[in-house]
Amino acid sequence: MARLAQTAGLTDVQQEIISTVRDFVDKEIIPVATGLEHRDEYPQQIVDGLKELGLFGLMIPEEYGGLGESLLTYALCVEEIARGWMSVSGIINTHFIVAYMLKQHGTQEQKDHFLPRMAAGDIRGAFSMSEPGLGSDVSAITSKAVKDGDEYVLNGQKMWLTNGGTSSLVAVLVRSDEGHPEGTAPHKSMTTFLVEKEPGFGEVRPGLTIPGKIDKMGYKGVDTTELIMDGLRIPADRVLGGVTGRGFYQMMDGVEVGRVNVAARGCGVAQRAFELGVQYAQQRHTFGKPIAQHQAIQFKLAEMATKVEAAHAMMVNAARKKDSGERNDLEAGMAKYLASEYCKEVVEDAFRIHGGYGFSKEYEIERLYREAPMLLIGEGTAEIQKMIIGRRLLEEYRFQG
Repeated sequence: MARLAQTAGLTDVQQEIISTVRDFVDKEIIPVATGLEHRDEYPQQIVDGLKELGLFGLMIPEEYGGLGESLLTYALCVEEIARGWMSVSGIINTHFIVAYMLKQHGTQEQKDHFLPRMAAGDIRGAFSMSEPGLGSDVSAITSKAVKDGDEYVLNGQKMWLTNGGTSSLVAVLVRSDEGHPEGTAPHKSMTTFLVEKEPGFGEVRPGLTIPGKIDKMGYKGVDTTELIMDGLRIPADRVLGGVTGRGFYQMMDGVEVGRVNVAARGCGVAQRAFELGVQYAQQRHTFGKPIAQHQAIQFKLAEMATKVEAAHAMMVNAARKKDSGERNDLEAGMAKYLASEYCKEVVEDAFRIHGGYGFSKEYEIERLYREAPMLLIGEGTAEIQKMIIGRRLLEEYRFQG
């Protein structure tokens, strides 16, 4: 077991789960990840393995067939999976955000209907906030739901759905002005709809089209898509929680879980980059000795290891805060911001240690170098995190003049 990124105070069950995931990553993910990534191939065999391990039900309560584990256990598993291949952690993250939103905000009927099949991995979740023209400005959403008898008719275009093709349940945030008078704040007239669909591309149910995979620089293997709604009819009992106008708060609650997840991914990728850098530095010789014996390289390794350790500690703190039932937007924002920035820096230092070979597709660091930037923008950019952090600090440290 490596010295870095250890977590104190874990139960025997937590340690066993994380150890099992780590073994799976070492044997089933790391040996095949780079080949799959270069082919942009969906890792079906890996996903089947995670399903067998029960990972799709990790945080789903036992009464619905899940393992009922904490956000901390989940985050530590994500860290291990991202250490193997960051794209795989994306496949389970969106699934878990939807399962978490259902658990926290769903009606009893919605929980009974979806959670057991989500725990088994038979229903795969995706969630959808962003649109082509709005980026991080969620209040500017233009997709709309209009009530029509016992149904709602949804129209609009959504963007950046992780698992958009492979999922069979999408939580979609749209504007729903029904019951909300003119002049209502934008975030108070949004609703989350639970949209069931067939996996695949093209028209996946009447009025709903998933055009195809977006071709990306990194974060390959996992499908990232658009979602187009044109007269999509959804029954009223598929409004998350059964009441319109609460969608923004439900999504933000889910995103807090997602931010801890992205922090965990940053920790995992940074750990792998450090492992690759420290190994290569002991194998490569220049001027008659391993480059690890040159002070310039030792300084790099020292900085990299410190960043790995600091990011892990902040991620664990943010997860524990959420598990305790406390508000964790400050801690999640800080952890996501720090872990993603440090991840980029550690990956770049490992890339530099590899010299010219870092530029070769034969070496794993080339893949990490393309994956790290996604974490700088996923679940809210660094600038959005700093905005959240700044606002929360001013709330906590209000000047009493």
